[in-house]
Amino acid sequence: MPFGLEWSFITAFFQVIMIDLVLAGDNAVVIGLAAAGLPKDMRARAILIGIAAATIMRIGFALIATQLLAITGLLLAGGLLLLWVCWKMYQELQVDHAGEQAALEAMAEQDPNADGTIAGGAGRKTLRQAVTQIIIADVSMSLDNVLAVAGAAQKHPEVLVFGLLLSVALMGAASAFIAGLLNRFRWIAWLGLAIILYVALKMMYEGADQLLGYTLPHIPLVYGGPHVAA
Repeated sequence: MPFGLEWSFITAFFQVIMIDLVLAGDNAVVIGLAAAGLPKDMRARAILIGIAAATIMRIGFALIATQLLAITGLLLAGGLLLLWVCWKMYQELQVDHAGEQAALEAMAEQDPNADGTIAGGAGRKTLRQAVTQIIIADVSMSLDNVLAVAGAAQKHPEVLVFGLLLSVALMGAASAFIAGLLNRFRWIAWLGLAIILYVALKMMYEGADQLLGYTLPHIPLVYGGPHVAA
């Protein structure tokens, strides 16, 4: 391979970037949906709280993710959780874009559909309700993101660190832009979903092999067996 890089390193690097892009956009839509029902003067505060909470949770989960995945059985559990994430993403990609449009307007404080309102169709709520909704969603989605990145970059710690730093950077600086990009170019979201599904199935197979004493057959491009130090 060029520059002495392994093929597994390159594929893990690409997978991590796509996972971060899709899940950062998904997280931004969730935060935007929760904030869309607030008055304009409260929306920015709720969005800031949501992004800050998501960033802190990603860092916190990252500190323990690799240790947790090393525990026998938890790799399989993590794969099952990511499989559930895939199902949720698939459902979201099937629905109409009305709610998503309101979320994007709230995140960007713009009126791209020129209906005279920003997130005007969203139901009204209090700041406490919005922040509670955001925090609950952030716990789940931050764990999803860290598990997906850790699962994709298991044998490449440098890719894992890059992926987690990228995730934090995207949440803090470009989440609204990415959400809009995914809304406009749906194929990116579908590609990201396919990659997360691949990572989920790979984690489940490796986790099952752990539980069965490493007796399952090796599958090219999916699972090459336990890593044995030279």
